[in-house]
Amino acid sequence: MAWFLLFLAGLFEIGWAVGLKYTDGFTRPIPTGLTLISMVASVLLLGLAVKTLPMGTAYAVWTGIGTVGTVLLGIWLLGDPATLVRLFCIGLIVAGIAGLKLVA
Repeated sequence: MAWFLLFLAGLFEIGWAVGLKYTDGFTRPIPTGLTLISMVASVLLLGLAVKTLPMGTAYAVWTGIGTVGTVLLGIWLLGDPATLVRLFCIGLIVAGIAGLKLVA
């Protein structure tokens, strides 16, 4: 269950990271509200996950999920560059997340 909560926390982290772009400097109320809700949900779920999982592992996986998801959505939604080197580095992060899951 802790891993599922951590995964959800990572998804909410992606939501608030990408949401920041749509807040337009916190001047747009609906995107700002959704971004703030995502921030709170992400941290609360992380807090629940670390009741069971090691803190370092949980934090690394949480930020890894957020990083990978944010970069991929940046490429897909915002036109960020999708170079081979960037995609390779994303693969390294995914490998690190998988490795941490295997040894936890």
